Amino acid sequence: MPGYRDFVPRQGFQPTLALSPDAGTVAYSSNAAGRFDLWTVPVAGGAPRRLTRLPDGAVRRIAWAPHGKSLVFTADRDGDEQYRLYRIDLDGGGGPAGPPAEIGAGPHCQRVLPAAPFDAEGRRLVYAANDRDATVQDVLVRDLAEDTERRFEPPPGVVFRPVGISPDGRWLLTGGFRSHTQVAAYLADLRDPSAAPVCVTADHGDGLFEPGPWAADSSGFYLRTDLWGEFVAGAFYRLAAGSLEPVAQHDWDVEFIEVAGDTLVWSVNQDGCSTLFARHGGRPLPLPAVPPGVVSALALAPGAEPLVVLLDTATRPAEVAVLDAVDGVRYLTDARPRAFTASSAPGASMVEPVEPEPVVYPSSAGRYVHALYYRPHTPGPHPVLLSIHGGPEAQERPEYMRSGLYQYLLARGIAVFAPNVAGSTGYGARHQKLIHRNWGGFDLDDLDHAVSHLRSVPGADAARIAVMGGSYGGFAALSCLARLPYRWAAGVSLCGPANLVALARSCPLTWRHFVAAVLGDPDTDAGYLTQRSPITYADTITAPLFVLQGARDPRVPRAESDRLVDRLRRRGVDVRYEVFDDEGHGFTRRENELRAYEEIAEFLCGHLLA
Repeated sequence: MPGYRDFVPRQGFQPTLALSPDAGTVAYSSNAAGRFDLWTVPVAGGAPRRLTRLPDGAVRRIAWAPHGKSLVFTADRDGDEQYRLYRIDLDGGGGPAGPPAEIGAGPHCQRVLPAAPFDAEGRRLVYAANDRDATVQDVLVRDLAEDTERRFEPPPGVVFRPVGISPDGRWLLTGGFRSHTQVAAYLADLRDPSAAPVCVTADHGDGLFEPGPWAADSSGFYLRTDLWGEFVAGAFYRLAAGSLEPVAQHDWDVEFIEVAGDTLVWSVNQDGCSTLFARHGGRPLPLPAVPPGVVSALALAPGAEPLVVLLDTATRPAEVAVLDAVDGVRYLTDARPRAFTASSAPGASMVEPVEPEPVVYPSSAGRYVHALYYRPHTPGPHPVLLSIHGGPEAQERPEYMRSGLYQYLLARGIAVFAPNVAGSTGYGARHQKLIHRNWGGFDLDDLDHAVSHLRSVPGADAARIAVMGGSYGGFAALSCLARLPYRWAAGVSLCGPANLVALARSCPLTWRHFVAAVLGDPDTDAGYLTQRSPITYADTITAPLFVLQGARDPRVPRAESDRLVDRLRRRGVDVRYEVFDDEGHGFTRRENELRAYEEIAEFLCGHLLA
């Protein structure tokens, strides 16, 4: 039987891609060498090249300068989420001409890079930073030739995230976030030295108006909006008229829009799977079909040749790939694990990966919940892992999950049930907003009904169910163990908050208004947050529990996990506790991630297969 590490992808990726101006090279962030460094690979195929060697950093976002001679990127250190901004110059052969140089070095703060940060000439660079006030995220336009900056401050309660400068150089486009579902578009006239950002979507409502790429002629910009219904559509904002025109409407959410010249490409999230659509010169443009999975990043050239994607499926890990009209999907990287490509032991055969089955089960108040059910190839009855995604405004999708953990458990005969409970994205605004200021409410009710559903599924062993989650999912897993009346076989919380008051106080300062709107204010809502916190019900937890925590986590204080573990151990509960001294909220070091999931796999198998 292959071990867990035989199911681990050969490398992992951050959700960022950048295509060189000549469309010949794609830049990406990979941990193939142990940390998330900056890499490039020729679009035609060839050997990848590593451009950075950051001893304690992780590359998060990447953009190519218009002249093609340098790249800019952001990176944090040991998961502290304090993103620094760097430029790396390239030599004539496409390699690094020297070490990365930090841009805007100064106060310890978070810097955010948009997908298209340069103006057309490459002289001005746009990014966000909270250097002026730790609680406020401003947008800065840096003149690289003069080494000067112009600052734009957001209105109270708004977090600015820049989008980019119009191709004609006149307008700065910025998104103003109050929550995931309250986003407005702001414009500032760069020709007027005294102009402040103006909200240009206010007349259309206060819902979702998330700005995206500019039209090539600067006549307007594309955006995602829920103006016309329950699901997110693609639209075009025309500057001259201040009007919104629908350009992509489906019975599912439009998840992103990209533009290059006269080519428009957008992705639709159809029950978790990414489906790509395109137009060129206003006419539909056929695209190769992609396997059922998720496109988490996309880069294109005019005419959509090449069209480069970061594609992740349940049976093949995330890869950089080119969508080719002749060859279909052509992979530029190979992250496939040993278990699916070669036998891991003499006489052993390759493992057949498992595709998930889409499931819909009933919950309270006439609602229905979408889920993915992974059923082992072996005969049942199978113990089940109830796996809960993070976010909470996120979605369980057909991806190669948790560095191969799902597929390893399936090979061992353990089923995985992954629901999109209240608060999940992808199933309409009403379903998503059920989580707002209601953590541990409708979502926990949906998890209760998930267990009821599993009890009716042929081949599922309802007497052996474990629950696991990371971040919000860790909170939900702890809530299941503490508040639902089941005899759980085991539980796993990976950087999960046990105390919502502490979470609300510890989140990044620029999130303060966002957290108050979505979770609750720690000063005025302390009673409600305490009532919904798993730590409040810790004395009801009896199942074996594995808690994993980053010592430098900027969101979930280690002290709260220490407190939970100590309280449970004093009652004699079987608790395993692992603290990673050089990690924050999640993993940036590959070896830490693999060790964590290997230990989780051992823990779950020990309690579900005993």
